[in-house]
Amino acid sequence: MPSIPRPLVPGDDGSADPAVAAALTAYDAGGADATEVLSALSGARLLVPVVALLTASEVGAHGLEQEKESEMALPKLIGGDGREAVPAFTGAAALTRWRPDARPIQVSTLQVCRAAVAEQAAAVVVDVAGPVSFVIEGDVLTALAAVAAGAAPEGATVARLAPVSRKRRWPWRRS
Repeated sequence: MPSIPRPLVPGDDGSADPAVAAALTAYDAGGADATEVLSALSGARLLVPVVALLTASEVGAHGLEQEKESEMALPKLIGGDGREAVPAFTGAAALTRWRPDARPIQVSTLQVCRAAVAEQAAAVVVDVAGPVSFVIEGDVLTALAAVAAGAAPEGATVARLAPVSRKRRWPWRRS
């Protein structure tokens, strides 16, 4: 039987980390760059959503279709260009704004980056429904995933990588 992992932050109330929220707000206002946001995110707890996915249904005693089996799944976002991204959220309010039926799972930023690379996603989108969205992609995503796997190139740091473009805004849809 699979075990249920212990929460990263016991007693977590689902609020966004104040340092992350401040960095995202400053980034949105032009007062911070992507490196400052990544620095705030590096040690932060994020929430990834899981949703129930109907795998089998049946007709019940009253002639209505009803759920028979379902699985929990991590939804992905699909960009306008077809690339996939993993959504992550700074807090429960941002997750609920995006999809009220999703359930939060605590992860570190490094863990979600590693999962995105393992799933061959092109990006991690933080707070896709706002209040401030932030995209981790390209070499930054690869480097953070490598750090999570314990395989970062010697001497590599996020600050030495080219920051993500603040102008890039992708139209994401759920998968």
